[in-house]
Amino acid sequence: MQPPDRPDSSPSQRAHGRDGAHVREVPAWRDRVVWRWMLLVLLALAGLAAVFRQPLADWLWPDTRIQQLLDRGQAALKAGRLSADDGTGARQLYEAALALDGDRSQARQGLASTGQAALARARAELAAGEYARASESLQLARELQVPQAQVTEIAVQLRQRRSRHAGVDDLLRQAAQAHAEGRLDGTPDSALPLYREVLSYEPGRTAALEGREDALSDLLQQAGTALSRGRLAEAADIIGRARGYDAGHYDLPAQEAALNAAIEQRRRRADGDLRRQRLARAGEGYREILAAVPTDVQARQGLERTAAAYAGMAVRSSADFRFAEAERALEAAAALAADSPVLAEARQSVDKSRRAQQSMESKLSPAVRERRLRQRLAELDAAGARGDWLTPPGASAYDALRAAQALAPADARVRRAAARIVPETERCFERELSGNRVRAAGACLDAWHSLAPQSSGLAAARRRLAQRWIAVGSERLRAEDVAFARQALEEAGRLDPSMSELAEFRQRVAAATLRAQP
Repeated sequence: MQPPDRPDSSPSQRAHGRDGAHVREVPAWRDRVVWRWMLLVLLALAGLAAVFRQPLADWLWPDTRIQQLLDRGQAALKAGRLSADDGTGARQLYEAALALDGDRSQARQGLASTGQAALARARAELAAGEYARASESLQLARELQVPQAQVTEIAVQLRQRRSRHAGVDDLLRQAAQAHAEGRLDGTPDSALPLYREVLSYEPGRTAALEGREDALSDLLQQAGTALSRGRLAEAADIIGRARGYDAGHYDLPAQEAALNAAIEQRRRRADGDLRRQRLARAGEGYREILAAVPTDVQARQGLERTAAAYAGMAVRSSADFRFAEAERALEAAAALAADSPVLAEARQSVDKSRRAQQSMESKLSPAVRERRLRQRLAELDAAGARGDWLTPPGASAYDALRAAQALAPADARVRRAAARIVPETERCFERELSGNRVRAAGACLDAWHSLAPQSSGLAAARRRLAQRWIAVGSERLRAEDVAFARQALEEAGRLDPSMSELAEFRQRVAAATLRAQP
């Protein structure tokens, strides 16, 4: 039995009559579906050609693009449009052609022609008295590398013409008169600005050069006078102005050296004031330096350290409920470094202490507060009679005083009790320091500062304790106790951040830390 015929898979289609006989074949390319797809492809190709006609032309025929630029450059040159910021000037068009083909001689010749046209234009503008335009055209000729001799010739003529037009001789007389009257700088009719104007017309004018030199010497003498009176900012301003007129003046290096020496001397004084906790004077010194040299990093850091010291004072005052003192310290800190994170932390601490006091006061009636205050003062007297001024913790006279201050910080009895304990805190500090018990000495120092923050001996005591921390830390560092050495470094830096021994000890601790790492 024969298998049934399979459908015809040829590209043509067959037509059959009623009896199944073969009639004709229809080619596939005449099929309507095929025609539709071919039409869509042709339309897409036409659209792409329309959109990308110019880029394809530039890619396939780059010479065509270059020739267009050359033709446009020639047209711009003939029209006198030598240079234009929008790219339509002869210079820009020739440079664009040269960028596409660096060996194209026509582009190089076009640039040379443009330079010569700029030179010719400068000559014409000079003859017409249009000196500003002539200067611009001459600059274009220079940039297009017109021979130097041709440019120099016109440049000399331009300076001479401008000199005669400006009346250089009159300017020189005005400058000399201003110099004789002591008007050296600051206004357009002062000596140095007038000399500068003359030299802009005639750079080699001997009278102007000598006059400027003498005037600058007199101006720098004023800087020396300002330095001798401690006015750093004024001296720095004068020296800067003198440098602007002539950075090579022979008196300038000596005055700059004197200014730097005065700044370093002021910095040392400010550092010393900070070490002694004379914070107002320290802040003033650092600000004077910054007024003279706004970029001085060390002075900026000094201001931040001073602000941190004020912030610490505010925290300690608020801990004893002396909020007026705390607020004054915060204001002083903000005036020095308003964005300091230390200041923000101090404000939070002061607010916390204030809320604690308000909470305590709201819970106690006046009678109860008075009764408790008397009880705390009695405990203070009893602890003092036993000699327990600062120890043991919780039962000392100092602890009783803190409790009394929390109840009534402004009470006269509380203040008198604090005055009795201050000498004991000083003796405690000396006793513990002499025994190298640095932590205990620090506790005594904190109590001393808390009770008498304006005491004149506090700054020296802080420095001595910082030095002792470094001494003890060095001994422990030799015994390879790196952890204690790091703590000693931190404590010394907190007590006296400007201490000279701190940097060397910090380096030794860092080196020991690296050696201790696995």
